[in-house]
Amino acid sequence: MKFSIENDDKIIVFTIKEESVGADNAPDLKAKILIEAQPDIQGMVFEIGKVKSMDSSGLGAFLLAHRQLREYNIPVHIVNANKFVRNLMSMTKIDQLFSFNDDIDTAKNNILKNSRNN
Repeated sequence: MKFSIENDDKIIVFTIKEESVGADNAPDLKAKILIEAQPDIQGMVFEIGKVKSMDSSGLGAFLLAHRQLREYNIPVHIVNANKFVRNLMSMTKIDQLFSFNDDIDTAKNNILKNSRNN
């Protein structure tokens, strides 16, 4: 799977560079999420503007990030989700587990603002 990872002030940003996230490439993403989802980070952001389709394996990758970080109250933000992905997350009710933002900077600012309030 093609993606990049940036660690900016302990905020991990995954930029997914694939049009589809599914059974054929989600295991690579899950493996990196397990490495990066540590209790010392402030938040995790997934920039998915290039993603046009996703299946249950793709959703499972985002759920893995949420499960790994929830006990530490570390937020997971989704950036640039298209209508298909938002509807898929809404139908499966997992959209309630994430914050959605229009751009990476907004997601980072929300994470930093919320971490100061805790």
